Amino acid sequence: MHGAVEPGQAMTLRGIAAEFGVSMTPAREAARRLVAEGALQSSSSGRITTPVLSNERIEELAALRALLEPELASRALPRAHGALIDRMTDINDQIERVLGHGDAIAYVRLNLDFHRNLYLRAQAPAMLALAETVWLQLGPSMRSLYSESRRAVVTESHSKILSALRAGDEPGLRVAVRADVTSGLRMLLS
Repeated sequence: MHGAVEPGQAMTLRGIAAEFGVSMTPAREAARRLVAEGALQSSSSGRITTPVLSNERIEELAALRALLEPELASRALPRAHGALIDRMTDINDQIERVLGHGDAIAYVRLNLDFHRNLYLRAQAPAMLALAETVWLQLGPSMRSLYSESRRAVVTESHSKILSALRAGDEPGLRVAVRADVTSGLRMLLS
């Protein structure tokens, strides 16, 4: 989800087990679950890799984000208090710092943290679980996007999200979230 692995990166169950200090059984079960959620691919030979997303798949996942995330933000708006907005502002400031250092993994993690902090306030666990499944599938591709330094500065989308939250502007919040979640994915297609 955070882009710790690159698209197409192969891994073994033994390697996964060793990295996380667990036996083969939990490693195998975790890999099966991640394959079922589309975050990993498994070949008939048992080889496990992160997916390399086609343009069609990126477009599909972008469409899902564009449907789910504005709705989550809208549902969160009545519960968006000042402390939440301050926390999101702090995360956005951290994003600007890590982008300045070219740390793609930290960027992906912080960007998801920015969105997740808001969406938790929606109190819509089924919708959030769907969004997280999409994020799982996009993590490696998002890492590649920001590793290529094609995004030197944070877009104004997060600032617009924060402004809409402060103003209680539900239509503006929906537009800002939709623009933010689709802008990076459009860059993947170019």
